[in-house]
Amino acid sequence: MKTKIHAFAGVVALLMIATFWTSTLISELFADHATIAYVKQLILKGMFILIPSMMMVGASGFSLSQKMRGPVVEAKKKRMRIIAVNGIVVLLPSAFFLAAKASAGVFDTVFYSVQALELIAGLTNMILIILNIRLGRKLSGR
Repeated sequence: MKTKIHAFAGVVALLMIATFWTSTLISELFADHATIAYVKQLILKGMFILIPSMMMVGASGFSLSQKMRGPVVEAKKKRMRIIAVNGIVVLLPSAFFLAAKASAGVFDTVFYSVQALELIAGLTNMILIILNIRLGRKLSGR
């Protein structure tokens, strides 16, 4: 059961991050400032799904890893630490900062610099989560 919860939460987290990333990129490239501000607000609301799913992934992964050892498990743990730090230090503060700036109609160099950092950090987390999903499937024999 823990394995299913872990897998489900991981996929939900990946889909949320991919949705945030894609909607940001599309709105930045093709939409007006009002739409960008709206997307930024929706991303903040989406955190109410992303954060609990990431917590479930971490907790269930920690629990599952207590019984396992080896390089595959250690690789997943190392990636998860990077994902967590990236999310807490870069992505979450960036989401709040960008939503506030966009809501105020301030689309300056600082906004776009933080936006670029957020896109890079989000892509990094997506790649790391995908790699962890692949390793998880290998661990479970799929």
